[in-house]
Amino acid sequence: MNTNRNFKDSVFTSLFKDPAILRELYYALGGVTLPPDVPVFINTLENVLFMDLVNDISFEIGGKLVVLIEHQSTINPNIALRLLLYISKVLEKRINSMTIYSKSQVPVPWPEFYVLYNGKDPFPDEKTLRLSELFENPKDLGLGGKDVPLLELQVRVININEGKNDEITSRCKKLSEYIMFMGRIRAYGHELGNREEAIGEAIKYCKVHDILREYLEIHGSEVLSMILTEWNTEDAIAYARKESREEGLNEGRENEREYILNLISQGLSAEEIKQQLTKK
Repeated sequence: MNTNRNFKDSVFTSLFKDPAILRELYYALGGVTLPPDVPVFINTLENVLFMDLVNDISFEIGGKLVVLIEHQSTINPNIALRLLLYISKVLEKRINSMTIYSKSQVPVPWPEFYVLYNGKDPFPDEKTLRLSELFENPKDLGLGGKDVPLLELQVRVININEGKNDEITSRCKKLSEYIMFMGRIRAYGHELGNREEAIGEAIKYCKVHDILREYLEIHGSEVLSMILTEWNTEDAIAYARKESREEGLNEGRENEREYILNLISQGLSAEEIKQQLTKK
């Protein structure tokens, strides 16, 4: 798929791909202070579209491998499974394929998984999603008392909407400002009823009130494009899922996401994408 490489960037990924800011963000999430000389290595996979959106960041810090996702819409119940697939690819990229056949143990960084939720639906301040919640009941499979799975992955889902988890957001200035910026977009969206105008007004407001001012002064036009692209993606994917359910198919047609992203990269709007999906 020849998707525009810049599609990988969202406001979230472009804002937090600075190692110094990532260090601050990691401290805010985990409450762990690391020396400023501890390096941060960003290893986000390019064009690996496991998530509902492509605003994911993967990085190593202090011997830990952290995968961080920011959600614009709803929490996907399969996120732990998707992260299992994602972390497998990160490790595959990191470790030489021949190394695992050696007689020596291969050191693997300690994994941590976070989802930052800022959707509109009610959600608790924090919730842990587990891979084991997706497993079939062992008793139904005739496995008796096997209650503890031998494979597990846990994801901390943290609600970062305004007024939620203030203790966390107060420890990272950029995260706090990002939340305020997205909150202004949502507020202007309700007031104006026009997405593009809402983003434009939010950018103006935040510049005046010193919220992400430097970032918005440099990347203002890109921010507008990135957010509209994310929203178009959400609309198109939601439409595709609705169509799939109505046709009695599994959620999402085969390669549907790649097809949608390819249309977006060509500059099509959500409405034009819907028309293309109807013809497909």
